[in-house]
Amino acid sequence: MIQSKPAVWVTFALVHAWLAVVGLVLIPQRAFWDLELYRYWMWLGLHQGQWPVLSGGWVYPAGAIVPMLAAAPGGTGNGSHYATVWAVLVTVLDAIAVGFLLRVPRPNRPESGGTTTGAWWWLAFLLLLGPIAMGRLDGVVVPAIVVALATALNHPRIASALLTAAAWVKVAPGTLLLPMFFAVRRPWRSVVVPGALVSAVVIGAVALGGGFSHVASFLTEQDKRGLQIESPGATPWILAGLFTSSVQPYLNDPIITWEVVGPGTLVAATLLGILQPVALALVVLLLWWRRERIGAALWSGGLARTELLVRGAMVVTLVLLVFNKVGSPQYMTWLAPPVAVALALRLPGWKATAWLSLGVAGATQLVFPWFYDEIISKGPGTTLVLAARNVALVVLLVHTVVVLLRAPREDPSLEAPVESLAAAES
Repeated sequence: MIQSKPAVWVTFALVHAWLAVVGLVLIPQRAFWDLELYRYWMWLGLHQGQWPVLSGGWVYPAGAIVPMLAAAPGGTGNGSHYATVWAVLVTVLDAIAVGFLLRVPRPNRPESGGTTTGAWWWLAFLLLLGPIAMGRLDGVVVPAIVVALATALNHPRIASALLTAAAWVKVAPGTLLLPMFFAVRRPWRSVVVPGALVSAVVIGAVALGGGFSHVASFLTEQDKRGLQIESPGATPWILAGLFTSSVQPYLNDPIITWEVVGPGTLVAATLLGILQPVALALVVLLLWWRRERIGAALWSGGLARTELLVRGAMVVTLVLLVFNKVGSPQYMTWLAPPVAVALALRLPGWKATAWLSLGVAGATQLVFPWFYDEIISKGPGTTLVLAARNVALVVLLVHTVVVLLRAPREDPSLEAPVESLAAAES
């Protein structure tokens, strides 16, 4: 394993160089378009004092300003190197995450050392997903999620703080605090308190900047969205659109996204807005039920607790994807951390999830950025690829729920004294 690590780093460099070339040179207007928005927002802040959140409502949480501003040394004017610095920033963060994947030991077997499996899988996922994995805010938060999941059981306070900070950049990482809450021995002290402290710092900073009234604007801004054309919920309509003119793509100009309109799409978008929190509540019940079913054995030091955390993170992620009226292609990056960490930890039973997730990544890149025009013009080939991708997400969700409903699998060879676990969480 150790001798193959140089190969991992060479491949890491090649993959990230390719993603940067596609986004910066080959198709920048399609692949890295969002970076132009980030650059413009930072130009407004630096040159005109009009900062997102501080000066008005924003579609992102306030913490998103931090990575956007971090790329500002590349320039914020037209023709600047903002996107190049952003690509370097994401590459550095990904390198940190790969370092953790290579070093994370098997649960309660620190002497076993790390494995390259998780790192290799993640590099394959990034390559298959394409430039969208680099040219969006999600490229910044995903490495943070990888590190948080890899360290959550031994250092839950740090992981909680990291996930909360990432949630103030993009909301999704914050939902992973749910499985953490059920997988650690002292959830209020180790998960809730650190997250609350980080949130208090962010809200306090926004208040000092005069934007307290807009600090939650990212929640209401989502209400302006319809049923995005790539979302799993839109699948029946994009398929129907191949046969009828009553279903059409529609450009939502204020947020520059393509949506699908037709009979029932407005109802579907509204329904998904209700179903997503309901589904998350059901996931909370599922995680609580599994923890209670495992009982005291959860703290015996075997696989059960690690599996509860990582598989719980996977089911939460899939709920966010399947019951989401937005469904932007960069959201698929959220699949990577649970799978990569599970493989790095050598957890059993993840092969099907790993392969299907790679298929989701490859299908997503075909749809966006390469053949997105075919979706807009109702091209049957790409539309079927998108539909298959969305079906795969539903299959992944069902599979993950079924696994969590099964009897817990435990490896007696991995047992460790309860006292050692308590010490690790202190």
